[in-house]
Amino acid sequence: MTNYQGQWLKLSPVAIIYFAVQFVKDVGNNLIYLLPAILVGYNQFSENGLAIISGLAALLLFVAISALLKFYFYQYRLTDGRVQIHSGVFQKNHIDLPFERIQNVRFEQPIFYRPSNHVCMLLDTAGSSKLEAKIIALSKGVAESLKQEVLSHKTEQASSAETESTETEQEQLLNSRSVQDLVIHGLASNRIWIVLGALAPFFNSLSEKFIAGIENLGVDVDALMASSQYAFWQYVLFFLSIAFVVIAFMALISILGSVITFYDFKLTRSNDRYIRRNGFFTRHEVVMKLSRLQMIVYQQNWLDRILQRVNLKFEQLGASLDRQSAGTSGGKIMVPSVTQGEANALASDAWPENKLSAINYHPVSKRLAIRNTLIAFWLLIPLAIAFIYFDQAELSVAAGGLFILTTGLVILSWKRWGYAMDEQFIYIRKGLIGVNYRCFPIHKVQQTQLHQSWFMRRFQLCSVRLVLACGGQTLPFIKRATGEKYIDTCLYQVEALRKSWM
Repeated sequence: MTNYQGQWLKLSPVAIIYFAVQFVKDVGNNLIYLLPAILVGYNQFSENGLAIISGLAALLLFVAISALLKFYFYQYRLTDGRVQIHSGVFQKNHIDLPFERIQNVRFEQPIFYRPSNHVCMLLDTAGSSKLEAKIIALSKGVAESLKQEVLSHKTEQASSAETESTETEQEQLLNSRSVQDLVIHGLASNRIWIVLGALAPFFNSLSEKFIAGIENLGVDVDALMASSQYAFWQYVLFFLSIAFVVIAFMALISILGSVITFYDFKLTRSNDRYIRRNGFFTRHEVVMKLSRLQMIVYQQNWLDRILQRVNLKFEQLGASLDRQSAGTSGGKIMVPSVTQGEANALASDAWPENKLSAINYHPVSKRLAIRNTLIAFWLLIPLAIAFIYFDQAELSVAAGGLFILTTGLVILSWKRWGYAMDEQFIYIRKGLIGVNYRCFPIHKVQQTQLHQSWFMRRFQLCSVRLVLACGGQTLPFIKRATGEKYIDTCLYQVEALRKSWM
């Protein structure tokens, strides 16, 4: 890249495909707003094939022209330790990003870039609510060269021997995920319920189509339901079979999503940098400096606990922002469905002194459960009494049952809460059906808050909130003396050690 310093450069022509695909994606994301116009147009031209073909041809021509214009007006350059990007057709965008502000360098390689070995280069900054810069189409060699220039910018004053040894150091493979591991992750993840939730508005139409499909096979559903020749247990078995088929189908979708997202997952380490690569259709590459690691998370839902698997997360700067996601984010690196031993090994590789796998947690006060139970009581029990007054016995029983269920969940959540601290780290455990374990260095705390309600003051309790660059963590209903000790320890270490949090 040094041969092109100061020159405005154009993208490779393969970027035209990228702009066209992005235009189609943007239209798809806003499809709900276009549905009325599409329906009106379809009703008017459904019987006119020539009009439909002409409309599609005009749309394709518009997409092609839009992509060509975006390609023509996109240019970038490197000058004096800065990345500058000019883009936009009617609305011009000018980005001037110093290397010092770049906190993360990521690569994406869509499937249509693979034949020409081009990548998209994404440059993130700390605290940004959106992606700072994106160079759309670079050859893989040029992108790697630019990445090395950006990441080594702060160490340019080091000796040439040290620089050369850093650049030539080989990557060490820390973890890879097989297809079997990804299948387990797909089964244990929440994608099944996300899909079910997304389909909820369409359940009525889907059920009607399902019944119509059964009737087309010669089954009279109405006669079947009205018939008395079948025992009750046969009806139950029938509906359980249907439910099993539906859940199996959703599980298959979840597994496919997991495999596509994390396919060929590899986590490597080069000196003080972690590098994650994964993806089937679009290859993603994330580089994270160890100094920017803010928190390690062990995440287990109920099925992970049964399968004895852990989703390990390395959370860094800005991980709580909406633009981050498990599979593609620059804010966190997630290693899906590792064993407990693999999780401990990865956590020890990052922070050898951590005791995440062996620390003893202190429980929070049982008055947290009492308070939440009282809230549920005053919300649901008067409602149950009101239903009895209006002769709605079924609704009253439902409200009472909901209170019993809520109480059980409140107690379970209280039992999950735990906290601990040693000389260097703070540990938090929480969850409901599943459980999460969190660990972060004390010196990375950026802000502390102590909160006491009237109820807490009566029993000398408090809630402490510790804010890091990746988000805030709360210790609820702990003794006030303990909360003050945690805050004093955090403030002392931040002031005394003066270690960089990034």
